[in-house]
Amino acid sequence: MASETLMKSTPIFLVTILISISIYSFPPNVEAIGVNWGMAASHPLPPHKVMELLKSNGIKKVKLLDTDPLVLESLSGSNIHVTVGIPNFMLRSLNSSLKAAQSWVHDNLTRFVSDGGSRVLIDYIAVGDEPFLQSYGEQFYPFVVGAAANVQAALSKANLAEKVKVVVPFSSDAFQSELGLPSKARFRTDVNRTMIELLTFLNKHRAPLFVTISPFQSYHENKNLSLGFALFRETARPRNDTHKTYKNSFDLSYDVVITALSLAGFPQIDIIIGRIGWPTDGAPNATSLLAAEFIKGLIQHLHSKSTKLARSQDLPTETYIYSLLDEDKRNTTAGDFERHWGMFTFDGQAKYQVDLGQGSRKLVNAQDVEYLSSRWCVVNNNKDLSNATALALEACSAADCTDLSSGGSCFNLSWPGNISYAFNSYYQENNQNPANCDFAGLGLITTVDPSVNSCRAESHLVFFSVPRFIV
Repeated sequence: MASETLMKSTPIFLVTILISISIYSFPPNVEAIGVNWGMAASHPLPPHKVMELLKSNGIKKVKLLDTDPLVLESLSGSNIHVTVGIPNFMLRSLNSSLKAAQSWVHDNLTRFVSDGGSRVLIDYIAVGDEPFLQSYGEQFYPFVVGAAANVQAALSKANLAEKVKVVVPFSSDAFQSELGLPSKARFRTDVNRTMIELLTFLNKHRAPLFVTISPFQSYHENKNLSLGFALFRETARPRNDTHKTYKNSFDLSYDVVITALSLAGFPQIDIIIGRIGWPTDGAPNATSLLAAEFIKGLIQHLHSKSTKLARSQDLPTETYIYSLLDEDKRNTTAGDFERHWGMFTFDGQAKYQVDLGQGSRKLVNAQDVEYLSSRWCVVNNNKDLSNATALALEACSAADCTDLSSGGSCFNLSWPGNISYAFNSYYQENNQNPANCDFAGLGLITTVDPSVNSCRAESHLVFFSVPRFIV
């Protein structure tokens, strides 16, 4: 009715101007860019500080891996759209029991999505965290579809099915293709049957497909892909597949997904990129400089009207950058870079500057973060260090030393600087407890910042930093 009134009362030339503004002034998918907010950190930034970070950077969508009540409470009334997650270890029980699913919905959703100004805008429940990841084997296959169906039934019983959709995140390796070409794409043979069942479920309930796309990992695993191809560089050598030319890794990977869906009989399902990003440490070419280049290239690409992708879908309906913050407790099976996906360091300080397309030209840092005192644990060079390496290895088995990895920012630290790194990592993780800087008498607590070259506070967790904040 309001639009009819506007058309009747507004001169035609002004209507034309308004239409032109709406088409040309705002890039498509601006509000469809969100971030992953993980909590796999020894000292996570408090939720209220993360909320300030989200708001100050104009971020309107977040994807969580669980339903931490403190996190959801911090999101109450924020008007930020949220995807919550169910961990893989819960899939078995949710598959076997509708009652368990109903309890989960009641305990984790109902009180947060109730009507009112303080409600949390939960759009999706992600059942499992990439349960088809190849490294997991088949341990979750029997439970995914049943768990999703029971959660869906529980939502219906709670009268929430119209507000919240049930989805399952797909890992990038759920798809395979000969020579990495989209025309040869299909689901992995071992997951094909389960995928068909799951896609049938998603299609029935008009839910999208969440999928991970990782140009960084594609580049490291495929010698035929260049760094420039992964980073959207115009000078990158393109790849040809039948009658299509690909100028970047994103389009190629996206078309792999579309082709596999079409081959399975589900070309109409909407696609959401649940994870995409570029790490800043822990591997060769994992740097803040390249991460900034990738994120800028990605956003510009998503906003480009000239982008034309295969089949019926032209662009993902939503895209979630991976990730908001570094997480020093993430599993490193895929590589040490797994702990360094954040656009921000563990304490909410921007690693690089990028326009997320939502009104903020620069990333805004977290403010008024509380830290422990400026103390570090280093090796005492006046001691016999013959056993220092063994002690350092033991420290790194319990703390985060991924910056020391080949290609990492601290990889070039010479001995015994790398020993100090390990000692300090363990010391900071244990809240600067003096007993955790003993190391058989080889540790020494200092108030002198031992930063060395690129191994500095502004980019990394723990070592050579103003120490961890109080939680």
